[in-house]
Amino acid sequence: MRDVAVIGIGGTKFGSFPEKSLLDLGMEACAKAIKDAHVKPSDIQLAYAGNLAQWEWGQGLLIGHLVLRELGITKIPILRVENGCATASCAFREAWYRVATGECDIALAFGVEQMTVVDSDKMLRIFTGRQFPEREGDMGLSAPGLFAMMAKRHMEEYGTTREQLAMIAVKNRRFGALNPEAQLTHAVSLDEVLNSRMICDPLTLFQCCPRGDGAAAVVLASADIARQYTSKPVTVAASVHVTGSYPDDTSYTYLDADVRGAQKAYEMASLGPDDIDLAEVHDCFSTAELVHYEDLGFCKKGEGGQFIESGQSDMGGKVVVNPSGGLLSKGHIIGATGISQIIEIIRQLRGEAGKRQVEGARVALQHNGGGFIHTDTGSSLIHIFKT
Repeated sequence: MRDVAVIGIGGTKFGSFPEKSLLDLGMEACAKAIKDAHVKPSDIQLAYAGNLAQWEWGQGLLIGHLVLRELGITKIPILRVENGCATASCAFREAWYRVATGECDIALAFGVEQMTVVDSDKMLRIFTGRQFPEREGDMGLSAPGLFAMMAKRHMEEYGTTREQLAMIAVKNRRFGALNPEAQLTHAVSLDEVLNSRMICDPLTLFQCCPRGDGAAAVVLASADIARQYTSKPVTVAASVHVTGSYPDDTSYTYLDADVRGAQKAYEMASLGPDDIDLAEVHDCFSTAELVHYEDLGFCKKGEGGQFIESGQSDMGGKVVVNPSGGLLSKGHIIGATGISQIIEIIRQLRGEAGKRQVEGARVALQHNGGGFIHTDTGSSLIHIFKT
């Protein structure tokens, strides 16, 4: 396996864009990434497109082909990927693998989704109806319910407080206010988070990620030719994809797939959690980010509440988590989420993140989970990047 670098990034603002098509969004992100990489469209040798749900309402089956044809990219292998909320990260990993194994030298990975084109009831059926044959989805076991139960259990076992959970939303909305591509760009106070509408106790509205429309894209190249195109290549030090083990004996305060995936990623990169300067993690709900602190090894089990309260996941702390604003602020555009996390990491490691720049950042981790079965994440994707 040879080293692979990210040489180009590009994304759209996340939000509601009824005036744009899926094609418009994908083209904008890919064109930006290709321009940023200083390559020509004809230099792209292979592409993966992440798109989860559009086929449900008659779009998206050949979205990769359609977007890239408009950019003059044809005659190459183009594949569509979907894997729950980890869809974009899987597109990235597949492109990374093709370059790492020598099948091609330059590849493109992008993700695109329009989640505002259907109502919430249909969206809920798409994401729960077929996964839960025992009808748990119909009885309330949706994503907010799952993470609310996890929060309740964590509070019971470790003394985690509502205020500590809400602090995660406060931090991420503050970061999001500094990110022009974020969906929610207004900072909020602790009282505003705690007093926002209750969704599923103890999770209030501001502790739940918004859905919307958007796209994100990256260009990857073998490390030996990356410097022909950029003076700031960022190397992929680890790329790991694991699936859930669905244990029956869990206390439901951790995700086994994330624990195993992190161990594999650290081993692959020859690094440890103490080496990570910043992380973009899958904070679909405030509970998720808190548990990820522990599962990724940033703090000991049960100490996630103290980790956020003491500022260890904020600027100047042990590891800055979700400087993009995370899913809670930037938004969770499922087909694009994982690659949008990677874009933030590349900007940070290049020193191009502006007012939310993590000073001295050289090593970063990206975590993206997809789906949920029984007591575990269906898929966990973890990437480590370094300059």
